[in-house]
Amino acid sequence: MSLALFALTLSAFAIGTTEFVIVGLIPTVAASLGITVPSAGLLVSLYALGVAVGAPLLTAITGRVPRKLLLLAIMALFTLGNLLAWQAPGYETLVFARVVTGLAHGVFFSIGSTIATNLVSKEKAASAIAIMFAGLTVALVTGVPLGTFIGQQFGWRSTFLAVSALGAIAFAGSLVFIPRGLRHTPPAALGQQLRVLAEPRLLLVYAKTAIGYGGTFIPFTFLAPILQDITGLQTSAVVWVMLVYGVSVAAGNIWGGRLADRMGPIPALKVIFGLLAAVLFLFTFTAPHPWLAVGTVLLWGAVAFGNVPGLQVYVVQQAERVAPHAVDVASGLNIAAFNLGIAGAAWVGGLIVTHAGLAHTPWIGALVVLVSLGLTYWSGALDRREGVAVRFDGPIPAGH
Repeated sequence: MSLALFALTLSAFAIGTTEFVIVGLIPTVAASLGITVPSAGLLVSLYALGVAVGAPLLTAITGRVPRKLLLLAIMALFTLGNLLAWQAPGYETLVFARVVTGLAHGVFFSIGSTIATNLVSKEKAASAIAIMFAGLTVALVTGVPLGTFIGQQFGWRSTFLAVSALGAIAFAGSLVFIPRGLRHTPPAALGQQLRVLAEPRLLLVYAKTAIGYGGTFIPFTFLAPILQDITGLQTSAVVWVMLVYGVSVAAGNIWGGRLADRMGPIPALKVIFGLLAAVLFLFTFTAPHPWLAVGTVLLWGAVAFGNVPGLQVYVVQQAERVAPHAVDVASGLNIAAFNLGIAGAAWVGGLIVTHAGLAHTPWIGALVVLVSLGLTYWSGALDRREGVAVRFDGPIPAGH
């Protein structure tokens, strides 16, 4: 069973790496394909759109497919998508490859938790899910910087070849170690999933998620060009900054969960969104100064993903109250909102870069995060008006 969990964790690591490694490769891809930096940024946007569509839609369509077979199909699609990116003759093919891998990503994290909990006894279920999602954290800390380094040294195509190799290893591990006949409850029909979107309180949470992450990804999508063109760092130094960011994200995710545990989700989200907006405003002024820029990126990582635990806990709390028949669906749609936020941010960021310049992405992102902070205060006010008790029953693993 531990080997089966490792196969799932390796899959999460590969998927997390391919999602975010493109951020460090945008200047390289743009130069190689003869496209603009904003056009390269759309590779982030369209991948996230694939995740947002793949999670609810394909999960509902494949609800009756045996879990092991579906997992193998997902990892095969993921591997083929990265191989296509490796051999992409031009921009359009690379875009298609990113959408394909995004679809696989969405389904994987929709079914991964169910598979993980079926591999262990009930009392170890939470630990099994945490182990699987650790692959995402490790991807940010090691996979993204390493993938960026490979792309800078050997060309961006080599990065996608390396990730496809990881996907193939994860496929083999799942084939050998994941048992057949895993129990699962078919997910809600697509119509039932869509009915969740008619609940105003859940829509408010999704708006907070999409807008909040949209704000941080407006500048993050173009972090590598900012560091090279504004900060003046060498291309090789970007790898180390991405490493600093990943380590900070790992620590910030733990800190955010503990803060939500101690304060409750809404108070914790107020703190984290407020700090995130402040750091992005700060980056506007520190970006031209190398050491100050790196220090700001370290602070940025600490709060960039720290709101995930609070948002996931809060959406489950609201779903238990207003849509108890579809708690899992409501939680999954929050992950879709996360990726819709990324998709929209990369597109908006591209417009900002085109019409105003790279330097304006941090402060505009900060203003967007402040909108999410305002929605958080609104949610808290509605909770008080409706007499909803703020509680926290334990850690809920964060993923997307």
